[in-house]
Amino acid sequence: MNTVQRILKNSLFLLLSNIVSKILAFFYIIYIARYLGAEGFGVFSFALAFTSIFGVLVDLGLNSLTVREIARSKSLTGKYLGNISVMKMILSAFTFVLVVITINIFGYSQETNKVVYLFALYVIITSFTNMFYAFFQAYEKMEYQSIGQVLTSFLILSGALWAISKELNVISFAFVYFIVSVIILAYNGLVYLYHFGLSKLEIDWDFWKPTIKYALPFFLSAVVDIIAFKIDIVMLSKLKGDIVVGWYSAAYRLIEVLFFIPATIAGALYPVLSNAYISSQDSLRLMYKQSFKYLIIIGLPIAVATTILAPKIILFIYKSEFLNSVIVLQIIIWTIPIIFLTYIFGTILASMDQQVLVLKINFLGMILNITINFLLIPKFSYIGASVATIFTCLIVFVLFFSFLSKNIYKVSLPKYISKPMVASIVMGLFIIFFININIYLLSGLSIIVYFGVLCALKTSLKRDIDLFSNMLK
Repeated sequence: MNTVQRILKNSLFLLLSNIVSKILAFFYIIYIARYLGAEGFGVFSFALAFTSIFGVLVDLGLNSLTVREIARSKSLTGKYLGNISVMKMILSAFTFVLVVITINIFGYSQETNKVVYLFALYVIITSFTNMFYAFFQAYEKMEYQSIGQVLTSFLILSGALWAISKELNVISFAFVYFIVSVIILAYNGLVYLYHFGLSKLEIDWDFWKPTIKYALPFFLSAVVDIIAFKIDIVMLSKLKGDIVVGWYSAAYRLIEVLFFIPATIAGALYPVLSNAYISSQDSLRLMYKQSFKYLIIIGLPIAVATTILAPKIILFIYKSEFLNSVIVLQIIIWTIPIIFLTYIFGTILASMDQQVLVLKINFLGMILNITINFLLIPKFSYIGASVATIFTCLIVFVLFFSFLSKNIYKVSLPKYISKPMVASIVMGLFIIFFININIYLLSGLSIIVYFGVLCALKTSLKRDIDLFSNMLK
């Protein structure tokens, strides 16, 4: 199996699993939001965002480093597994204590505190699961990760439905997440043992210092990245209350469902890019151009269609209690084409050992996001938080794009954006004209219109369709 086929195979596995798991996630978020209402969903969303910020302490950038180094040298598997497992145990204890202290200083209710504690355990255990996923990625065995992702979403959906049937409170939903994380960790451990065997685990204290040093840029980049995208929920919670967080989070969770698209491509490309940077610069440039092209083709129509259909989407999914989420969705949906590209940009830079640059850019984005949120949230509430999010994403995109244009390949933005933009506008006009028909039918017809216009504009898709067909054969 050649490089292109491996990328397509892994992308296909991750894409299918992400589609299934995100569909399941879509439903359990809807059920949870509807059942808990804006206020209860605000508590739920705050606790998950708050603990996610601390969750990066457990990882410390070790998972990303593991993928890169094991992809380059499989002989390091035992050393990384043994040492990183012990590191994570120590980091987990420290992180949980820090979460408990911080949330009590903030002065939230006992109910909110309990939800936070359970989500903290969920985030910690998930970090160990992600460690196994890192090894699966390094060996380009994404099918094992794919099954784990689908199983996770299925179990959470089942647990959420059970909690709703028993009319339980928000604490119970956090407990469901915790139990599911334990089950998935056990699954991944068994899969690893079955398919890879028990590697000779090595505990090498001299290994810790250089490993942490090399992982530190990944860690710091993850810290600033997650703060940039989660701090708005924490700030809204303190400044405007749980109901506002519920409105904002309802729209934001719909956006997060779409992140699986760049994550799938990046997950499949990362080990290959890491090798290509050393062995073939031409391959690196080709993968950069192709991923740029197709993420634009996917991202732009999503933003246009969602902007027009936002009122129907919110009412259809969450009902009238979340009507204030409409404007949030219409604003932050425009982060999708931007985030799609910056996700891949960051992966390419990490494969080039440019994680320090990624850190610097993300740090600037974090500072901008916090500053703008402080300025806008007190006066404009959730609308201000939405504007801060899209502005931050745009600045980070510009900085990543400028560096890659100088050092990898100068992509012509008009060349890559013009045809998808024309097709998106035509699709948007079609949606406006037929806005009153069934939303499922309208969505299907809109997709046909969009790709029909792309083909009419002679967008080059045939070569890539042929590659995909050959992989299936």
